[in-house]
Amino acid sequence: MPEVEVSEVAVRLKEFSRLSTAVQQLESQLAEEVSKEGRSMFEVHSWEQLSPFFNIARMIDVMTFFIKIMLIAIVLISIMNVMIMAVYERIREIGTIAAIGTLPGKIRSMFIIEGFCLGIIGAIIGGLIGSAVILIVNLVGIRFDFGQQQGLLLKATLNPADLLTVSIIVIVVAVAASLQPAFKASKMEPIEALRHV
Repeated sequence: MPEVEVSEVAVRLKEFSRLSTAVQQLESQLAEEVSKEGRSMFEVHSWEQLSPFFNIARMIDVMTFFIKIMLIAIVLISIMNVMIMAVYERIREIGTIAAIGTLPGKIRSMFIIEGFCLGIIGAIIGGLIGSAVILIVNLVGIRFDFGQQQGLLLKATLNPADLLTVSIIVIVVAVAASLQPAFKASKMEPIEALRHV
């Protein structure tokens, strides 16, 4: 350039969630500015298009999604194992309450409620431990280097909406895991169950 001119303007947003909206607004406003040849005089690029880090962030998001699925599977298997053991340990008790006239639906609901309570307790304890870990990480202030940037501060945040979503998923999975043992308990014959040693 023969003289000092502005070749680039960087816009920093306070709310990252508004990135796509801001890019669309800038593109629509700057589209009206055209050169003599009829081409657009300005180009708008988001950091996603300019930074190779975006692809790494997207891969981390995919990895996080698969980790969540694995954790859900672990919760499902763990609670199902606990509930199956609860049924096998209480076969005589199940036979006794069935023999005195307790309906299969009531027996089924007892085990489903137990699974529901396990889910609620697990979600509360997990939420408290997770919040404590995030608080400790923020108090300690972990610093790291990334590329050319030195001394970046790791700041962990916990979105209440995410915490609520995960808690609901845990409770639903706990109830789903208790269904099979609950049905097994409700279909036991009282005489066979009472004979169990």
